[in-house]
Amino acid sequence: MVFRIIDDPDTDAATGAPRLAVLLWQRGIEPQAGTWSLPGGALGADEDLTTSARRQLAEKVDLREVAHLEQIATFSDPGRMPGPRAIASTYLGLVPVDSATELPADTRWLPVDALPTMSFDHRSMVDLARSRLAAKMSYTNIAFALAPHQFPMSALSEIFRATLGYPVDATNLLRILSRRGVVETTGTVGRTGRSGGRPPALYRFTDNRLRVTDEFATLRPPP
Repeated sequence: MVFRIIDDPDTDAATGAPRLAVLLWQRGIEPQAGTWSLPGGALGADEDLTTSARRQLAEKVDLREVAHLEQIATFSDPGRMPGPRAIASTYLGLVPVDSATELPADTRWLPVDALPTMSFDHRSMVDLARSRLAAKMSYTNIAFALAPHQFPMSALSEIFRATLGYPVDATNLLRILSRRGVVETTGTVGRTGRSGGRPPALYRFTDNRLRVTDEFATLRPPP
């Protein structure tokens, strides 16, 4: 499951807010032709699981730059797919919002809150990955893999909102992440918004590798 934040007002006409999306490709052959699948394939005889996951992304959907990739679960129900038994080792991958990706014609970034009919047990895989990502947003710095290199806090709060499913106040978010040493100021400012006003200060993550920042932390929705 590869996630990124998309800015797609056509699919979120009510707010135009960014949304969490997952990378899917549409099956052209049976079984379940026309449904949408997660990228994947068979493990090569000479590769480990992580190497295979990166190869599948490159070969199936031409995605070669993934900011974070981690194994999250194994799906082993004997009836999960027709034909010979197939055990799936699933991975969570994240791509920054500003990454340039050129996808094949049968592949799209689709919002996780408006998924089409999916193949086999892939919907369950997406649901698990989304909940795992939401949990990690609270106690790790994993948002670095979704954010651009520099950003105003308002943009980062939108990434948290899209991932968690509820609003996150930018001022409180800055206070929490600064106290944990997760973000730092760049000393520069961004562009003024449409409404004018003072240009926003820009921030960046202090690390580009996953680390636990507060193992007991939980970001809760507003009352």
